[in-house]
Amino acid sequence: MSIPAALAEIIDDFEDLQGQDKVTLLLEFSQELPPLPAELEEAAMEPVPECQSPLFLRVDAADRQSVRLYFSAPPEAPTTRGFAGILHEGLNGSSAEDILAVPDDFYSTLGLEKVVSPLRLRGLSAMLSRVKRNIRESA
Repeated sequence: MSIPAALAEIIDDFEDLQGQDKVTLLLEFSQELPPLPAELEEAAMEPVPECQSPLFLRVDAADRQSVRLYFSAPPEAPTTRGFAGILHEGLNGSSAEDILAVPDDFYSTLGLEKVVSPLRLRGLSAMLSRVKRNIRESA
């Protein structure tokens, strides 16, 4: 499996935890999701309708060696924000090539299927798919 180092560390952190501790870590990622930069408005971002809660993303792949990811989700949606936080911390600043090499089902290694519904996990998969699609389209 080809995973950028930052995302591999996150996966390791989740693998070391059980049950509710995984949920606690997911909630920590939701709180660490950075706010949007002042010049970026949610209206200019792409919605991810597969997510249970409103989520918007923007991919800046102008520099293929350091792709910038931006996510917006309301504080009332901690699971969705947590997933966005994982992708942001694990992939932001990675090369386009490295992000495209991440397996689509990498989230299965997080072990969240026991504590988060399959429908919510589908949202995480959709976020990664849209990030990859944006990178491919910007080439």
